[in-house]
Amino acid sequence: MSQLAILTPSEKPIAMTAAGEGARLNPDGALTSVRSVVLAVKPARWREAAASLTTRLSSDAIIVSVMAGVSTASMAQAFDGRPIARVMPTTAVSTARGVATCFAGIDHAREAVSRMFRPIATLVWVDDEALINVATALSGSGAAYAYAFVRDLAAAGERRGLSSEQALLLARMTVSGALSRLDASAEVQPLIDEVASPGGTTESGLRVLEPSLSQLLDATVAAALERAGELAD
Repeated sequence: MSQLAILTPSEKPIAMTAAGEGARLNPDGALTSVRSVVLAVKPARWREAAASLTTRLSSDAIIVSVMAGVSTASMAQAFDGRPIARVMPTTAVSTARGVATCFAGIDHAREAVSRMFRPIATLVWVDDEALINVATALSGSGAAYAYAFVRDLAAAGERRGLSSEQALLLARMTVSGALSRLDASAEVQPLIDEVASPGGTTESGLRVLEPSLSQLLDATVAAALERAGELAD
């Protein structure tokens, strides 16, 4: 833990915990011993962060961005040509069950990303940086889509007589249980077919859900992808 330096403008519980275990919190002076920097700031403030860091880092420090939209070309310019990698993780990395889409143009930047993120995420590498924005729209934002589905599925049950507690518990456990089955399956459709008996209740529901869901999710990902492009500079 003594090899970890954390720079944060505000007190955060996780940073304070790490500091209590030996990490350096907001150290002064040069950071020439830092080999890899995870840049996790709001895209609108990344240049400010880069300006405060560039002169303090060694010339070969690797910058690993977890920001949406900001290109490696822009960051390489701001960080005086230092190696840049981009990672788009899901929030489930906090429980070591996440997935992270990764891009790096050089091998040692790729190796740095693997060392940091492989213990907490399944890594999906892309060779085209533009696909990071697609992954952001699908995966980086996707947890919120899943939570919204659970919320609205519960609301449908509540409108039909279940209590709010019953409806949310049923929706939450149904979705989490279904996803646990998906973890062990390479395909999705057989799992759908397993539940949707011909002529049954599930098949009736899917006739309504599937056409609308397909179009809605396509439009959702498109909107998030458009916004990722707007954040690029």
